[in-house]
Amino acid sequence: MTDKTQLILAWSGGKDSAWTLHALRQRDDVEVVALLTTITAEYDRASMQGVRRQVIRAQAIAAGLPLIEQDIAAGGDNAGYDAAMANALQRAQARWPALRTAAFGDLFLQDIRDYRVQRLGALGWEVVTPLFGLETAGLARTMLAGGLRAGLCCVDTTQLDAGVAGHDFDHALLEALPASVDPCGERGEFHTCVWDGPMFNAPIALRRGQTVLRDGRFAYTDWLLA
Repeated sequence: MTDKTQLILAWSGGKDSAWTLHALRQRDDVEVVALLTTITAEYDRASMQGVRRQVIRAQAIAAGLPLIEQDIAAGGDNAGYDAAMANALQRAQARWPALRTAAFGDLFLQDIRDYRVQRLGALGWEVVTPLFGLETAGLARTMLAGGLRAGLCCVDTTQLDAGVAGHDFDHALLEALPASVDPCGERGEFHTCVWDGPMFNAPIALRRGQTVLRDGRFAYTDWLLA
């Protein structure tokens, strides 16, 4: 028996969810029991980030945690996403009956956090966001100092030059970012794919693949298992 609150962590494959896992594991009042990822079924990739399902599974193994995968349709609306999340949480709760709390790697966008709290609250769930409100330039450097290693897997070319797609998330990148771009990409400027860090029991061997432009806007770099 334990008095720790069980959590399921929304997992994108990127640095913020990975660092959230690390932060939660520093606490003695909570226990992360699983990761939850939404996968765009038509592409077999994590929604928005575009990380391959196989890479997400490798990350879960490296984190030593079960992975709840929830497929969603490409181009779906909020109602479809909400229904998919409800299904995933129901499946998780069937496995861990005491589970009533979901964690997210949100950093400062209050409207997104409020949406999560409202929608999950309607299902009887609580939401925790342990990184919320942290100063993001400092957070980015804390991640790197702590051993997190990642590469950019998606760049919004309306906010950042497409040439940085596939670049390592490192100090050189942070120093080169325009002032208009958040150091953690919280406004969607970029997304990352993590292969190493204190949340993993071993690094994941990845290789950088092709970069393609989709929807005339998003430069996606493929990261593949080596």
